[in-house]
Amino acid sequence: MDIPLRVGVSPTLNIRGLIASRDIKKNEILERCPIILVDHRNDTAFENTILNRYCFEWTKTHSALVLGYGSLYNHSYTPNVRYHFAYTTKEIFFRALRFINMGEELFVNYNGDPPDQSVIEGFYLDGKH
Repeated sequence: MDIPLRVGVSPTLNIRGLIASRDIKKNEILERCPIILVDHRNDTAFENTILNRYCFEWTKTHSALVLGYGSLYNHSYTPNVRYHFAYTTKEIFFRALRFINMGEELFVNYNGDPPDQSVIEGFYLDGKH
């Protein structure tokens, strides 16, 4: 799979971010990321570590530590990428919400639902996390 992104410096946040390495079509899958499931009984092991910032809520009993570039997308309430859970294959995949120009930063809404603008506990919603 051609992964159409690179790690760079966010032009808006001045922190690490993902940048489109070529034009990306609407609905194109950017990446399929394998996950490591972490039982919620082990959540306290992550609480005071940097790994806590890179977990997704997978189910009521497990979090997902995302491999690949999946944990490096910065947050925006106006995302151009959306993530989807593939429970049967234990992957998270990222799909373009619209046409994305080469050089544009890739953003997801950490809430999962692009229009959801509720505050996410434990995250700085300016993209710094």
